[in-house]
Amino acid sequence: MAIDLGDYEKGARVDGDYDAQLADLQERLARVQVALIVHRRRAIIVLEGWDAAGKGGIIKRLTAEWDPRNYEVWPIAAPTDEEKKRHFLWRFWRRLPGDGEIAVFDRSWYGRVLVERVEGYATTKQWHRAYDEINEFEAQQKDDGTTIIKLFVHVTQETQDERLRKRLSDPWKRWKITADDFRNRARRADYLAAMAEMFEQTDTRWAPWQPIDGTNKKYARIAALTHVVERLEKAVPTTPPPADEAVVAVAREAMGKDVEIG
Repeated sequence: MAIDLGDYEKGARVDGDYDAQLADLQERLARVQVALIVHRRRAIIVLEGWDAAGKGGIIKRLTAEWDPRNYEVWPIAAPTDEEKKRHFLWRFWRRLPGDGEIAVFDRSWYGRVLVERVEGYATTKQWHRAYDEINEFEAQQKDDGTTIIKLFVHVTQETQDERLRKRLSDPWKRWKITADDFRNRARRADYLAAMAEMFEQTDTRWAPWQPIDGTNKKYARIAALTHVVERLEKAVPTTPPPADEAVVAVAREAMGKDVEIG
């Protein structure tokens, strides 16, 4: 079924206690991260969306209870001169997670078919070709055992404008704004067309898109974390492996035979 962003701008609100739901989701996320670690599984979480849509707030709450040794957040900006000399996916291959790790991409390889397409940084031939390249790249990760979760955080023009105004008025948040935010805003229709084609071409069975209504930030965080944890819980065994017999033997030698092993 085709993705229509108009279905994700209704301003839905959290049903129930936000703080309690958030705490429960973060506890589940912490547990599933441990499952990924002990079962040596990998996961990639992609966040795309409009400027000021709330991606950063989602990532902050998503990772709040994770062990920092086993995940990395990659904020993706314009490619460097070195990266421009290579295939556009090269810089993302270098950031893929290892066993027991999670990679969170704050923007991603989809820049090739969004900002690079709309702003003319990629040729028509390059961004047309990128759909197949991206699908094959993601299929390779999935076939190698990596779970791929893709979120798109959507807000209306009115909501985006309100948040940009608030950032401009707050001296401690102005650093988040660049001139590009306003240049991109002026081409919203072009970006919407690019997003529609992106969904059509890359919403695959092995790496489906999940749009998030970002109008209400609390709702967006609950919706995003719920989707992520449910996908991860389906992808990794939730039962712990048996204790390492060698470790148990050393523990009992050091602390006594009555050491209990759960």
